[in-house]
Amino acid sequence: MPLWLWNTTQSKIYCAKRKPSDSMRIIVIFFVGTALGLIVGVSLPTLSITKFNLPSINLSCIQQKFTETISSQDKFLNDPSKIWVPTNPRGAERLAPGIVKAESDFFLRKLWGLPSEDFTSKPKYLMTFTVGYEQRMNIDAAVKKLSENFTIVLFHYDGRTTEWDEFEWSKRAIHISVHKQTKWWYAKRFLHPDIVAPYEYIFMWDEDLGVEHFNAEEYIKLVRKHKLEISQPGLEQSKGAPCWNMTKRREGHEVHKEAQEKPGKCKYPLLPPCAAFVEIMAPVFSRAAWRCVWHMIQNEFVHGWGLDFAFRKCVEPAHEKIGVVDAQWIVHQGVPSLGNQGEAQAGKTAWRAVKERCGMEWRMFQGRLTNAERSYYKSKGINYTNLLVHN
Repeated sequence: MPLWLWNTTQSKIYCAKRKPSDSMRIIVIFFVGTALGLIVGVSLPTLSITKFNLPSINLSCIQQKFTETISSQDKFLNDPSKIWVPTNPRGAERLAPGIVKAESDFFLRKLWGLPSEDFTSKPKYLMTFTVGYEQRMNIDAAVKKLSENFTIVLFHYDGRTTEWDEFEWSKRAIHISVHKQTKWWYAKRFLHPDIVAPYEYIFMWDEDLGVEHFNAEEYIKLVRKHKLEISQPGLEQSKGAPCWNMTKRREGHEVHKEAQEKPGKCKYPLLPPCAAFVEIMAPVFSRAAWRCVWHMIQNEFVHGWGLDFAFRKCVEPAHEKIGVVDAQWIVHQGVPSLGNQGEAQAGKTAWRAVKERCGMEWRMFQGRLTNAERSYYKSKGINYTNLLVHN
């Protein structure tokens, strides 16, 4: 403290002691407080702000958004003739709650008559296929395994839609066509949880699956019986062996939820690929599980490699709620139709270029997932080293 300030303060205190009174006590407190304030103010610039590890905050941005929100709300709250319902979905605060419909569906409607008479019953399940016209017989066989409880959606990657009218059921299906896109590209853009909310289960299947031994209604009965939130039918290969033992069909079983893999693959027996795992080939999601999985799909990753290892993030406990239904099984025919939609690059065939993109997406997705979880745990002050493996 500067000498003159110290002397001045001391003299004030000395005078206060010689003439004790309430007013003098107030004066003393005032000057002592002022002196302490100056001391703190002078010393603060010497401290390193980085030692406090404060996050970088754009105060002007926060202030602007806060001001806009408050002014918008105030304008409506101060006028009783205006509607403002903060519990409505974002963007719909100005609507009376009774008119808000936050969810939709794929139910087909008539162009005539009363809306309440459009249909006598509503489908409870959704089946989607990503298809090319060359695999139409496969899809026809699969659709004939479905009951009227299913809405059928075909995602066309080859642009051929009208030809499907050769099948009577095609006229009741939903057809969405975009050239050279994949199942997960379509899913992110057309299967938002608020669109598929009416459906209890969402089937997302490839086009090259044999269904001779599959019955959809019986499959759902077993899913409910074993309380599976994410599942797939047991799998057999028409060529070679399945990639993973977990998804391979087991004779004499209804359902299985764990498997033994090659040595070194099951370091953690309750984690993929030995438990809590189904493949992206023919997954089936409960409505609740899909609401989580949809948010995990990355916009620019279209092949979905790596998603199947992360499905477990969306159910708890995953090793009990993810499983393979053996009693209703399918055959993977291994038709490389989507690979043929690629383009040859730098001496690589179209199929090879697509496969390289698949692997690249898997690595990038895993990196994003790990970094996101690491950031979350770090923000909570939690040692995440082991958590990133086990959670």
